[in-house]
Amino acid sequence: MQLDDMILVSVDDHIVEPPELFEEHLPSKYKDIAPHVEHMPDGTDVWRFLDIHIPNVGLNAVAGRPPEEYGLDPTSFEELRPGTYNVEQRVLDMSANGVLGSLNFPSLPGFAGRLFAQLDDKDAALALNRAYNDWHIEEWCGAAPDRFIPLAIPPIWDPQEIANEIHRVAKKGCHAITFPENPVPLGLPSLHTEHWFPVWKACSDVGTIVNMHIGSSSKLVMTAEDAPIDVMITLSPVNIVQAAADLIFSPIFKQFPDVTVALSEGGIGWIPYFLERVDHAYTTHKAWTFADFGDKLPSQVFMERVILCFIEDDFGARHAREIGTSRICIETDYPHSDAIWPNAPERLMEGFAPTDLTDHEIDEITHLNAMRFFQYDPFSIRPREKCTVGALRTEAQGHDVSIQSKGRRVEHDEPMKLAGFVPTA
Repeated sequence: MQLDDMILVSVDDHIVEPPELFEEHLPSKYKDIAPHVEHMPDGTDVWRFLDIHIPNVGLNAVAGRPPEEYGLDPTSFEELRPGTYNVEQRVLDMSANGVLGSLNFPSLPGFAGRLFAQLDDKDAALALNRAYNDWHIEEWCGAAPDRFIPLAIPPIWDPQEIANEIHRVAKKGCHAITFPENPVPLGLPSLHTEHWFPVWKACSDVGTIVNMHIGSSSKLVMTAEDAPIDVMITLSPVNIVQAAADLIFSPIFKQFPDVTVALSEGGIGWIPYFLERVDHAYTTHKAWTFADFGDKLPSQVFMERVILCFIEDDFGARHAREIGTSRICIETDYPHSDAIWPNAPERLMEGFAPTDLTDHEIDEITHLNAMRFFQYDPFSIRPREKCTVGALRTEAQGHDVSIQSKGRRVEHDEPMKLAGFVPTA
């Protein structure tokens, strides 16, 4: 396959929400409690909600900046690339990167929508949750429906309200919802209880994908208080193996055979050993643990029900056929520090080059699987020949993707001061 002929759909990118987020979709009686942006004396911009200040931490939006300026220091909108928060500029950034479609995770409310759960008034919390989803679906995704896959956040405090929201947004064309990869650190029941059954039932009813993003349990992977941040950065993706084990031994797949879960930003290189290990654990210990997968092995169930996603994973790409090309999707992670922007096609092709994957297998990984799983049909709006890397980059010709220095507020970079990083998780 030629690089310019690829079609790319990323199932994991991120939004830095704009200041006008709650202007149009929130009932007027709740406007006074809505999160709003404040410009701080040090030049940073933060969201203010109740008595909480939520900064946009540098690592969450470093696209277009040199690596030496990465860090945990807060930023202002002026310091960010406009494509992080402006949808028209985002589309141009996508086209310049050769990316046709994108599923965007939230920043402000947290990956699992936990910010609004802090309100005692759950009617107000639900109004904020719905307003966010309506903004995301109607304004952000609605600005270019051929380019975005809508993703809703859950009213995480109430499983029946989550189910109601899944049905509500499905009528708006949204068939994906975020969910914590482990609810327990959020003070919620585990995946092993019946507490969440209304959620799984609703997802089954309307074909909604459950997206469990790394960090969505809001628990940073730190081994010791004095461990360098490199430890957390290294461990974050592979830590999703815990969610994989929870899922396979939870009642979700057995009780709700139509539920599909995406392990967002978890990579794929670890999958072969995990499948080998889970089968070993099952066959060796089922006589006394009473685990029961009927006439299947847990590895088979896992590969029937889980979507695997990667940004950069050359080992995984080399073994994609063995893992299963029909279950793998790509991610670009724009505008985070791990993002492959603006050279996603080159980076992906570099991973595919040593393999003997067929064009169809590459197409599965780069766009066909995402279109199938997420009920995303860009070709009904945009002719296929205009969806390729080459065609999109031609449309964005002249769009500036150069690396630009913005400087850093190094006075904020205190060792282990990671709390500011958590709100976007």
